[in-house]
Amino acid sequence: MMKKLQKLGKALMLPVAALPICGILMGLGYAIAPGVMGVPGAATSGALYNIGFLLIKAGGALIDNMAWLFVIGVAVGLSDDREGTSALAGLVSWLMMTNLLSTGVVTTLMPAIADDQVKTLAFDKIENVFIAIIAGIIGSACYNRFKNAKLPDWLAFFSGKRCVAIVTGLVSILVSVVLLFVWPVIFSALVAVGEGIIGMEGIGAGIYAFLNRLLIPTGLHHALNNVFWFDTIGLGDLSHYWAGDITGQNGVTWSLGMYMSGFFPCMMFGIAGAALAMIKAAKNKKAAIGLVLSAAICAFICGVTEPFEFGFMFLCFPLYVVYAALYGIFTIITYYVGFRAGFCFSAGATDLVFSSFLPAANNTLMIIPLGIAAFVVFYLVFYFAITKFNLKTPGREDEEADFAEVDKNAKLANNDFTAIAAAVLEGLGGKENVESLDNCITRLRLEVKDGTLVNEKKIKAAGVAGVMRPSQTAVQVIIGTKVQFVADEMAKML
Repeated sequence: MMKKLQKLGKALMLPVAALPICGILMGLGYAIAPGVMGVPGAATSGALYNIGFLLIKAGGALIDNMAWLFVIGVAVGLSDDREGTSALAGLVSWLMMTNLLSTGVVTTLMPAIADDQVKTLAFDKIENVFIAIIAGIIGSACYNRFKNAKLPDWLAFFSGKRCVAIVTGLVSILVSVVLLFVWPVIFSALVAVGEGIIGMEGIGAGIYAFLNRLLIPTGLHHALNNVFWFDTIGLGDLSHYWAGDITGQNGVTWSLGMYMSGFFPCMMFGIAGAALAMIKAAKNKKAAIGLVLSAAICAFICGVTEPFEFGFMFLCFPLYVVYAALYGIFTIITYYVGFRAGFCFSAGATDLVFSSFLPAANNTLMIIPLGIAAFVVFYLVFYFAITKFNLKTPGREDEEADFAEVDKNAKLANNDFTAIAAAVLEGLGGKENVESLDNCITRLRLEVKDGTLVNEKKIKAAGVAGVMRPSQTAVQVIIGTKVQFVADEMAKML
C-alpha cells in the first residue's frame, strides 16, 4: 500500500513543479495591487494596479485550475509507459465526473437536493483535487489494462489505445453514480463536525486548523472552510473580518479572526523551518532544494502551500499528519496570545500586511515571536521525525536517496544511448524479461519477471556507472544525469 502511495506521490511531482512560479507571481501581484483582493482604500486603477492584476491573473491561471494539472500528472505518472493516451483518458474521466456531479445535473436528477443548502454546496465544490486524483487514477488504470485490448474484426478500429477513452468514460459513469450518494454524505458530515466545534473557543479553532490541513489531499477542507470562513451557518470569520467588523458587532459573537490567525505563523515561518529540515536531512540535497526552497518562498509571500504539501504528503503521510497537528497547536496558541489577522487569499505576508489595517486586527507584531517559534518547532519536529524514522521526504525517496552519493558523479562511458540501452536490455535478460521501466533523476528503475536472468556484468559492460538490486525482481541501473535519453531509447525497444 505504501509503495503505491509513494508512486502516486512521485506522479504528483509533475504538476507540483508548475505551482511555485504561480505562487510567486500572485504574491508579487497582490503586493503591487492590493486593490484586486478588495483591501479598503487601495487603488483599483493605474499602471501599478494593472501590472499587479496581470501578475495575479498569470499565476492564477494554474492555481485556479490546479485540479486539471493533477488529473494529467496523475494519469501520466501512473501509466506504464508515460503515454499521452493516459492523459487523455484522465481528462475524459475528469470531464465526465465533474459534469455528471455538477449542481445543475444533480438537482435535475434529484430535485430534493436543491432544497438542501449543504448538499448543494457539496456539489458546487465537486471540481477539487480529490476528484482530480480519482480521475487520474481511473485514466491510468484503464490505460494500463486496455492499451493492448484486441476487439472483434468489426470493431478493430477501436482496438488497443483507441478503446481506452471509451472504457474510461464507462468506468467514470459508474464512479459518478457512487459519488452521487457518497460525496454529499462525507461533505455533510464534515459540516456537522465544524458546527460541533464552534463552541470550543481556542481548542475548537485548533481542531479546525488541524482538520483543514489534514483534508487538503482530498479537497474536503472546503466543507469546513465554508462553515468557519463564510456565512454558511451564520459564522463567517473571513467575510466579517474584511467587511471591517469587530467582535460584538453585526452578529460577531466570537473573537473575530480566530479561525484564520493561526495559519500565518505556520505558513510564513513554519513551512520554512520544515523545508530547512528536509534539506538538512536529504541525501540528495539538490533534489530537495529544488522542490522545497521555492515552495517555502511561495508559502511565505502569499500562503500558497500546495507545492510544499503535495511534495511529501503521499511520500510520507504520517509526517503530513504531524504537520497538520502543528497547525492545530499554533492556532490554539495564537488564540490565547491575542494575535489576530485575516486573509482574502491565504495566510502569507501579503495578506498579513494589508489585513493589519482592518479594525479586527490585533497584536500584529506578535507574528515575530510566533513566527520564530513556529520556524524552530517545525524544524526540530521535522528533522527529528525524518532522521529518527527514516521518512521518505524529497531527496530521501527509496533507494534513490540512499545511494545519492553514488549517483551524484555518475557518468556514461559514451553518448551512444541506443547502444547503451540495447546492451542494458540484453543484460536484463531481454525485453521479454522486463516487467516495467521507470526512471528517476539519475537511474533506470526496472522490474523483471525472473531475477536469475539478470547479468550484472553485461549491464556494467554497457558503460553505466553501476547496478543496484533492491530485491530479487527490482533492478536499478545508475546512469547519471543523461538517464532520460537512455530510458527513452529502451522504451522504444520495449
